[in-house]
Amino acid sequence: MNASIIANVTAKRASSVHDVNSVDPPFGSRYLVDSSLTFTQNAWDHVPPPVDQEATIAASLARQRAAVVSEEEKLKINSKPAKYWDNFYKNNEANFFKNRKWLHNEFPDLVAAAEPTAGSLKIAEFGCGAGNSIFPVLSANKNPLLELYAYDYSSHAVKLVQHNPLYTSPPCGSIHAAVWDLASDHVLPPGLVPGSVDIVILVFVLSALHPDEWASAIRNVQEVLKPGTGKVLFRDYGRYDLTQLRFKSGRMMGDNFYKRGDGTRVYFFELDELSLLFTGKRLSKEEKDLANSGADTTQMVEDEEDPGTGSTSEISSTPSDVSTTIEEIDGSSPAATDSRNATAIPLPIQQLGIFFTSDISPARIDSLSPYRSDLDIHPKLLDPLSDGTGDTNKSDGQHWHPLFSIINLGIDRRLIVNRKRQLKMYRVWMQGVFQKN
Repeated sequence: MNASIIANVTAKRASSVHDVNSVDPPFGSRYLVDSSLTFTQNAWDHVPPPVDQEATIAASLARQRAAVVSEEEKLKINSKPAKYWDNFYKNNEANFFKNRKWLHNEFPDLVAAAEPTAGSLKIAEFGCGAGNSIFPVLSANKNPLLELYAYDYSSHAVKLVQHNPLYTSPPCGSIHAAVWDLASDHVLPPGLVPGSVDIVILVFVLSALHPDEWASAIRNVQEVLKPGTGKVLFRDYGRYDLTQLRFKSGRMMGDNFYKRGDGTRVYFFELDELSLLFTGKRLSKEEKDLANSGADTTQMVEDEEDPGTGSTSEISSTPSDVSTTIEEIDGSSPAATDSRNATAIPLPIQQLGIFFTSDISPARIDSLSPYRSDLDIHPKLLDPLSDGTGDTNKSDGQHWHPLFSIINLGIDRRLIVNRKRQLKMYRVWMQGVFQKN
């Protein structure tokens, strides 16, 4: 794993497209090289882990834990999760999430698969929703032999996909959509056989599952992918993202696991949790330091809205100030806080290191950062029986496989500030590419 991650970082060093010392950097490449300048802008891109947010995080979590979701309501929500997403898509149709045009910038494998001479390939998206990921892939496709598959456990979401003009008349290649639950027990999606898929897209999907369903989901992904070459393209919510901290009381279903106002669920991941899920072991300290600094992800340019409030001003990087505190915002619906309409700008690791060396040492970050504790790893990922196999010959955090190798894993972290009120808030996303062994 070390070699692949280090090699990726080396590639990033050669991909700088902008001078961070420029007076007016382009949107999406504003790097905080001097912490004294924090409140001179509304947003900073790809910042390291915050070391001054412990009180804010602790206060938010204490408030949430003081009034958690009742066991009765948990049972109701977890027994029929698809129902809540059906209601969501019935209410919002295909208008809520914008198309994720940034996918091709973040995941070059999608670009290569769409080339006219790429040959016969299969791409499957699990948790496709209304098609906001799969349709940008289809729209850019020039490969007549590319087969796209889209699945969701919300039947209404699948209907929205099937009624889209791009679905009924694809410009190139083919597309198929069907209802299927990613957490199904030993039931593969219709139209796919084991070892047949080249790429699986998992974008803001795993977080919607109950932790009890993670093992089944990962096994299903592994089973459909081609051995040795099949890849997972992953992006999801990260630990202590603004979305997590703004949840009010009565929303926490478990540590880092919440219900929104409409009954849909969301989990906020930590780096080691993803490594355990996909590879069966934790990251090394070196790997975690690199990933935590953002060295393994390209920089995103976000253009987002927050459906929890119906306003873009609270988390947007537009010139308007961030106008509310974390406590004043309620996560009342599935936050469209994924990256949309984005342009990727490769971020050289030299620039990432400036903040560390000028403001605080990595050793100090180790001692202060809330991202470092093993207590933040969900017990399901440390339980040797969590896969249902009964194999207890596992220790020191070894999970129930190595099903995948890490090609790329990192954190995309953005600092949002309210200059008038001197507030700091963080958007945090996890991003990775995993390859089937």
